[in-house]
Amino acid sequence: MSFTPGAELGRTNLEVFAETLLSLAQQNKNVAAITSDSRGSGKLIPYAAAVPEQLIEVGIAEQNLVGVAAGLASAGKIVYAVSPASFLTARALEQIKNDVCYSDHPVKLIGISAGVSYGALGSTHHAIHDIAVLRAINNITIIVPADNQETTEAIKAAAQMSHPVYIRFGKRPMPHLHPPDTSFEVGKSILIRHGKDFAFIATGETVYPAIKAAEELEQAGYSCRVISMHTIKPLDIDAVMRAAEECRAIVTAEEHSTAGGLGEACAAVLMQAKKQVPFRIAGIPDEYTMTGSQLEIFEHYGLTGSGLARTAITLLENKIKE
Repeated sequence: MSFTPGAELGRTNLEVFAETLLSLAQQNKNVAAITSDSRGSGKLIPYAAAVPEQLIEVGIAEQNLVGVAAGLASAGKIVYAVSPASFLTARALEQIKNDVCYSDHPVKLIGISAGVSYGALGSTHHAIHDIAVLRAINNITIIVPADNQETTEAIKAAAQMSHPVYIRFGKRPMPHLHPPDTSFEVGKSILIRHGKDFAFIATGETVYPAIKAAEELEQAGYSCRVISMHTIKPLDIDAVMRAAEECRAIVTAEEHSTAGGLGEACAAVLMQAKKQVPFRIAGIPDEYTMTGSQLEIFEHYGLTGSGLARTAITLLENKIKE
């Protein structure tokens, strides 16, 4: 039976995260979750009921959250620090930099309601800076799962990691994008579709729109590659280079500012390798985000299937005119 990416809708990545974490905690008493008044929004209420001794609530105090997590990790605990991404990576940035990364404590930082998941709450609650600021800090892995399967594998992989990791999740139910036997490896992207005209390199909740863009362009006679770049740091440089060598144009897509995220990471790889390929970053421009639901914001900034398809066609048409 063939598998069609996106044909079936799964659950929210947050729900899958919480269930996977509970399974790990039930198998290992050293697993602990720490929340900043966010067990509800982090889907951790069942976790708290099942293993209450393995959950710590610090209240709305993100700096304390990270400090306590670092202390527990230094004592051998497998710690998942769970907090809204916008606050975790802004209010507690100094603690992430010094207590976690500089001190090399293997804390698993979980940014929930990331990107523009908070929708109408506006720019104060949108996390479109988190990847940029953490990319600039040494000694941290950054993972942005695109579906339930990537989420499960990322959480299990994080449990085994001996260095800090940041994983971000949105709030919407996510389509299943991979066959069940798909291999997941931190630092290695997943090729969802082959193609030689356009390459869409996407991460997190923009991977599905990239697939829809590829399907739309296929109807117009274009062959499109789609790559799920679930690990932003370390970046899968080989996948980026292959896309530049084998495709006519590249569009990156991310639920993040166009400054400092996936797109700029890919651009740096290509520029330093002196690869000449039409290239465009699709994301949130340098402005305060428009107010609306996540889907309305995606539509506004062209992060839908049709929007990404238009970006790709325009990119190639402009190249042909040159």
